[in-house]
Amino acid sequence: MEETSTLVELAIGNIKVHVGCNRCPAFRAVMRLPSEFYTKLTMATKVLMVAEKPSIALSIATALSGGRMSSRRGSTEVHEFDGMFLGYRVQYKVTSVIGHVFSVDFPPTYQDWAATDPLTLFQAPVLKSESNPKAHIRQHLNREARGCGDLVLWLDCDREGENICFEVIECAGFHPNDGRRIHRARFSSVTEKDITHAMKNLVQPNKDEALAVDARQEIDLKVGVAFTRFQTTYFQGKYGNLDSRVISYGPCQTPTLGFCVQRYLQISTFKPEKFWVVFPYIIKNGFELKLEWDRNRLFDHDVAEMFQKIILEDTVVKVTNISEKQETKGRPSGLNTVNLLKVASSALGLGPHVAMQLAERLYTQGFISYPRTESTAYPSSYDFKGTLGTIVSNPVWGSYVQTLLTNGYHKPKSGTDVGDHPPITPMKSANEDMLGGDAWRLYQYVCQHFLGTLSPDCKYVRKKIEYSVGGELFSCVGQHVTVKGFTAIMPWLAVSEKNLPQFTEGEKIEILKVELYEGKTTPPDYLSESELISLMEKHGIGTDASIPVHINNISERNYVKVESGRKLVPTTLGISLIRGYQCIDPDLCLPDIRSFIEHQITLVSKGQANHSLVVQHVLQQFKQKFTYFIKQIENMDALFEAQFSPLSDTGRALSKCGKCLRYMKYISMLPSRLYCNTCEEVYYVPQKGTIKLYKELTCPLDNFELLLFSMAGPDGKSFPLCPYCYNNPPFEGIDTLFGAPKTATSPKLGKGVGMPCFLCPHPTCRHSLISQGVCACPECDGTLVLDPVSAPKWRLYCNMCNCLVLLPEGAHRISVTKEKCKECESGIIEVDFNKKTTPLKDGETLHAGCILCDDLLHSLVEMKHGKSFFRGRGRGRGRGRGGRKQDPKMSFRDF
Repeated sequence: MEETSTLVELAIGNIKVHVGCNRCPAFRAVMRLPSEFYTKLTMATKVLMVAEKPSIALSIATALSGGRMSSRRGSTEVHEFDGMFLGYRVQYKVTSVIGHVFSVDFPPTYQDWAATDPLTLFQAPVLKSESNPKAHIRQHLNREARGCGDLVLWLDCDREGENICFEVIECAGFHPNDGRRIHRARFSSVTEKDITHAMKNLVQPNKDEALAVDARQEIDLKVGVAFTRFQTTYFQGKYGNLDSRVISYGPCQTPTLGFCVQRYLQISTFKPEKFWVVFPYIIKNGFELKLEWDRNRLFDHDVAEMFQKIILEDTVVKVTNISEKQETKGRPSGLNTVNLLKVASSALGLGPHVAMQLAERLYTQGFISYPRTESTAYPSSYDFKGTLGTIVSNPVWGSYVQTLLTNGYHKPKSGTDVGDHPPITPMKSANEDMLGGDAWRLYQYVCQHFLGTLSPDCKYVRKKIEYSVGGELFSCVGQHVTVKGFTAIMPWLAVSEKNLPQFTEGEKIEILKVELYEGKTTPPDYLSESELISLMEKHGIGTDASIPVHINNISERNYVKVESGRKLVPTTLGISLIRGYQCIDPDLCLPDIRSFIEHQITLVSKGQANHSLVVQHVLQQFKQKFTYFIKQIENMDALFEAQFSPLSDTGRALSKCGKCLRYMKYISMLPSRLYCNTCEEVYYVPQKGTIKLYKELTCPLDNFELLLFSMAGPDGKSFPLCPYCYNNPPFEGIDTLFGAPKTATSPKLGKGVGMPCFLCPHPTCRHSLISQGVCACPECDGTLVLDPVSAPKWRLYCNMCNCLVLLPEGAHRISVTKEKCKECESGIIEVDFNKKTTPLKDGETLHAGCILCDDLLHSLVEMKHGKSFFRGRGRGRGRGRGGRKQDPKMSFRDF
């Protein structure tokens, strides 16, 4: 018998086992091992690798497998292939998360604004729940980690990425003492070279950096929510035209707004002054020159006029000195995040939030290196020649790159090395067709900046000619570029040339005219985004990753408006808030407060301070400030009172209150709401739509007049609601509310979240789910409900998702009857067709049936925003016969 043997090397400690045929002694020894050995054997041959985004997971798998891999669907895609790992043959599984797996929030008992004193939030417990429960990332990672002996973490290499590392470790179920190993890959781009290098240099994840993020999240949550809830409740209960859903506070957000308001106050308090300047003009070799006065300007008109007369009387100027000096304009250092955001705003017209999204997309597609970095110094081992080689074929700057490669590139300037990532650089060539407008412009700048750092300095000659007339000194300056250097590839930084005619020292030239220019001092302009980013960086507010978020927040909260030139102009609300903080406790809006927090968090990240003690210390400081703020709120309220209208003076009369039967006022400014002046009560309504009275009908439960809410767009829903029921659902068990965030695990009322009629289970009200519901939604657990005002384009919409079913168009009337379909228990609808277009025989117009089972109605309906629609599903949560089972034989024929 011919024997064959196979070598299997197992990564169980330092043991290697050779398994041959059944006659081999090693084989028999292995057969006698306990079952735990085989479990470890299987685990040791599988490696799970987790990236931060699906696109990065794909790049990693492609680079390590050489493109030879299989992919399957999961919560995120899983790529599988065989390869070597630490000297052993293994099976790889590469998958990803989609950002943070968990988010920090308060327990449900602290979610009710009305029942929770904001002061208690400083000591409240916090819990971590899945950021996106519907994505099932936790379950996905746990399932994929089964049977894996090694976990390799490919999360972004910053503090946030480090924090996500430990979220992944928790989800995967890897524990320090279970014998399985955890590795951290550190990389700056998703090129094959960087990925391979990271794989050969695996390290351990940094627990201290992860704890620093936990500390910041808890501090920001507790401080921000406490102040925000108090301010929002206090001011929105008094004023109607604030035009903001929440009056928020944030340790980063508020000092950021403070910079904008500080500049506004400088502008508003500025008093212009008149000034005068004397300008003699001369002509030399056909050049007319305007001479600059050494005194610059005078603020006394009579004195300036005296100097004008003295110069006019002298009639000639004398050249007293001619000097030339070689000047150098230095090439830039490496590109970091802050400088990228500043250029994107000032030169490309892209807001920081948009610019960061584009940069991250370019990174995940492999076009640029990691875009979140504070360093401007290249590592000593950086392969400049290799990077130049990747973009030498680019049709836009390829010839410039070739020149650098041929003539030799210059060593970049020494910048700042923070120890995080190298500066942002291109990783592969692209063109505008591949990337699209804004992404291409950002990529183009990254490439130009990189090439600029490797180019010579710009050199030019500065020539200054000095003159004397009437005892006063004047001059003119010319510039001539001798070496363009980096400005050839970054032309917007070029030195402007100004040629001067030839003069000789002692030469006299006749004065052509003497101008007495009158001007006014001007205030500074509003802060630009670029200037604001510089101020935030200088004062340590936010990180390279969070700066765009804070600027975006103050804009979304209606605290500032972004005007032409990306200038940030504070609104009345933003100004009132900052002036209020300044009256009560200036620390709340000064940058020092965030610098203090960031310093403490940095100590945690370096392992120099205890995470829990830092959180406790910072929260204690803010708690004292919050207590004082509450006691002094009247000082801020006085400012609001001068700028905003009381609720009773805001809005227009719309519908009757069910309690006092007097008209309530509708306040359209955010957050949209009704206010009863008699009862002094506020009723929030759905946001981002239009509200009107619904046929003067009333709710059978509370006698409030019904309203009709219509969402924007041709496919927007329209539905009735009772203001009181919307804010105070009268039935228990309503676990889904309209307007609640999709990721909310425990939806709460308020600020536009509530129960419309299409969620109400009232058994007899003709507007309720029971009366208007037709059948289960094919796309979710919701119910398809008749849109009461959609005529003549009748339709059903889902009360939970965006699924729409179009009914026969042009019908005079469509209504839901009390009858049920005998086959599927769906609601029977009655259609009154138009006589001219009726599909019925003999001109009949009235027809009743089930849209799922009636052949005629079945052929006349059409689905939008849905994938498939099946019979056998009754009204509400798949409650009809057959539940959620799907029989392809019973599907709509045209869907």
